[in-house]
Amino acid sequence: QHCFVCGESGATITCREMSCERSFHLPCAVEGGCVTQFFFQYRSFCWEHCPEQAAEAAPEANTTRLICLDPVGDRKPYGTMVCPACKHAWFHRGCNQGQALRDGIACFRCPLCRDRDAFPSEMLIMGIRIPFR
Repeated sequence: QHCFVCGESGATITCREMSCERSFHLPCAVEGGCVTQFFFQYRSFCWEHCPEQAAEAAPEANTTRLICLDPVGDRKPYGTMVCPACKHAWFHRGCNQGQALRDGIACFRCPLCRDRDAFPSEMLIMGIRIPFR
């Protein structure tokens, strides 16, 4: 299989959508806007079929991302996530992944509202890997 992101052969990850024939390498997933869920069935989705956040939040003017303090901007691209509980905490996907790797499942929570239920569950669905340590 050829990776639809880099074009090289040896792509072993396929999109979970049955009608989709896209394949990609795991390291190419982020660059291609793909989501890999690291729980239960370890499903992967291409950029077109990846899950979207259920929270219908829009950032207010001059909103910054909570971890790195970069401005959010007007829209919510693949790399920007929001807390599903408070809908006011915005994150880069990479910053959020770093927090999850540092905290682990026992301590991972929204830094703003400190939610430990909806936040980790939503982040798992959105492809954030949270280690069990």
